[in-house]
Amino acid sequence: MATIPRSTKEQIIDEAERLFAAHGLDGVSLRQIGAAAGNANNSAVQYHFGSKDQLVRAILDTRLPHLDERRQMLMAHRRPNDLRSWVECYVLPILEQGEQVGSHYLSFIAMLQQSAHRDVLTTIPERVRESTRAFREQVAALLPHVPEPLRTHRITQAMAFSVHATADRERARDHGHEVLPFAVHVADILDGLVGFLEAPAIASSATSTSPRSGASSIRPGG
Repeated sequence: MATIPRSTKEQIIDEAERLFAAHGLDGVSLRQIGAAAGNANNSAVQYHFGSKDQLVRAILDTRLPHLDERRQMLMAHRRPNDLRSWVECYVLPILEQGEQVGSHYLSFIAMLQQSAHRDVLTTIPERVRESTRAFREQVAALLPHVPEPLRTHRITQAMAFSVHATADRERARDHGHEVLPFAVHVADILDGLVGFLEAPAIASSATSTSPRSGASSIRPGG
């Protein structure tokens, strides 16, 4: 069966994801991305996408619909009021994406979160944002023993950890390093996140809201 040639835009998106994942968003120029995609025209990326932010948005638009569709499928079969089931609905699609041959998406997201272009994450489709809000609200409802603001902080940290753990595994596989079998990896991540979320709150950390206390806010994506 003949392979369908990829369009210039698709090749640019693939190469941009790979290069951004490896070098960061500020470590790669549009000209370098165009050259990696095999385009001799120095202005090819700018012609198709206009700017680096638009190219970043195109990468998100390529990956997010599948991730959201997979989440919706898992949510339709979740176990009500079961924390592990809800965590699996959100995290499993991320872990699965990291196993795709040639995927650098989670490494790209990890780099994006740390870059000056991270505000692009606020423009993702409303449906995706809604599923993330639903996850946050449901998980929060299942953690009544963890007071605010610690509860919201933990949920945010758990979401960010799933991205960075998958990015680490992506990079390890890309470099030919040995990794855990996928089923073991999934079970370990889910068990770890559930344990972290459910852990009893220490009174001093639960009542401290000052930035000096070490509280932080990480905005995950994907």
